[in-house]
Amino acid sequence: MEKLLSKIPEELRSLISKLREQALAQDLKVYLVGGFVRDLILGVKNLDLDIVVEGDGIKFAEDFVKPQEGKIIVHKHFGTATVFLEKIFKVDFSSARKEIYPKPAHLPIVSPGSLKDDLFRRDFTINAMAISLAEGTIVDYFDGQDDLRNKKIRILHDLSFIDDPTRVLRGIRFEQRFNFSIESKTLKLLKEAVKLRMLEKVQPHRTRDDLILALKENNPIGNIIRIKQLVGFKFIHPKLRLFANNFAYLRSLEKEIKWFDKNYPQRRGLDVWLIYLIGLVDSLKPLAIRNICDRFGLRKGEEKRLLGPKQVTRRFIVDLSNPKIKPARIFALLNPLSYETVIALKAKYNNPVLKRHIADFLEIYNDMCIFVSGDDLHCLGLSPGPRYQEIFTLVLNAKLNGEVKNKEEELSLIKELLNKRHPILRGVAPNSKGTLP
Repeated sequence: MEKLLSKIPEELRSLISKLREQALAQDLKVYLVGGFVRDLILGVKNLDLDIVVEGDGIKFAEDFVKPQEGKIIVHKHFGTATVFLEKIFKVDFSSARKEIYPKPAHLPIVSPGSLKDDLFRRDFTINAMAISLAEGTIVDYFDGQDDLRNKKIRILHDLSFIDDPTRVLRGIRFEQRFNFSIESKTLKLLKEAVKLRMLEKVQPHRTRDDLILALKENNPIGNIIRIKQLVGFKFIHPKLRLFANNFAYLRSLEKEIKWFDKNYPQRRGLDVWLIYLIGLVDSLKPLAIRNICDRFGLRKGEEKRLLGPKQVTRRFIVDLSNPKIKPARIFALLNPLSYETVIALKAKYNNPVLKRHIADFLEIYNDMCIFVSGDDLHCLGLSPGPRYQEIFTLVLNAKLNGEVKNKEEELSLIKELLNKRHPILRGVAPNSKGTLP
């Protein structure tokens, strides 16, 4: 184990050393398990530790966090706890468990078990290895190391996909992430589960979570292609099909996501999975997309962004494609939209004028602000009210269009509007200082 651990950051080695010391002091069998062990062997970075205790995992976690500056969340019903340390490391603790599935595609009934029981309930052999903290040895009951060497994804038993059909999506995700292949018998059983439409029988929120994880991978389009080959998309919506034009759109989305990340690293990070989901459901009508959002339990903000491109009118696209459009109009069109929707539009329409206007919006107009404030309007004799915002909008539009450049010019514009009794200012009351200028 020492040779393997020498490849990971010093802080993580120190953390594992503390866990080992506690395990030895309490005379408990404690193990590193799952994805961390797999990635340690592969030499892949993974800062999230998964600990299994043959005993009381929650108490072990509580004892561990006491001298640390960390936060613990306990789930007594499941016999698990999660410890967060130094805003970097997350450690999941659990008691060794075994599972029985009362029905296919349902959540299992969990009871105390041995380490072997705990590893056997996992999805694939490459995720069913452990490292004993006391002895520093790898525990590999199911030949996970051989499958890692041979680059194979293999289930642990024949009913694996029937018990938990989300393993279908998970197997595809690991296959694509590591450039492995699904072992022949596993692939046969996966296809049988698909033929039985097992994935459609799972609680939709669980399917949603695994789909989102697939779309968050470094190669989401690879995952989507493989899902199309092995599963199809009826588990998302009965009418969802993907054709060549859909994949062209997905690749355009990938290109625009990279463009945004490269040029605007200081902006809010994109919810990339949501952008790929926009591309994935692009062929569906808004009502069908709303049904997906309801069934998958997506948040209102996620639903709004997912529907964003569908709610853009033809007039919107015509205006944004007009080379003579004024900056203020570009701002008015794009500012109400999320970054995800804006990127989806830039990817969807192969129009250089539209693309340039979106780039100008992000580069110039999105961050533009005015200098005048409510105090300035008050000093001009205007009482506070909703018209303030309308005046600010007029000034901002003038600034976007290059008509004003500094605070002095902004104030001059407002005074001019007041003198001309601009429609927005009709009925505006003077403040306590007297009459309008």
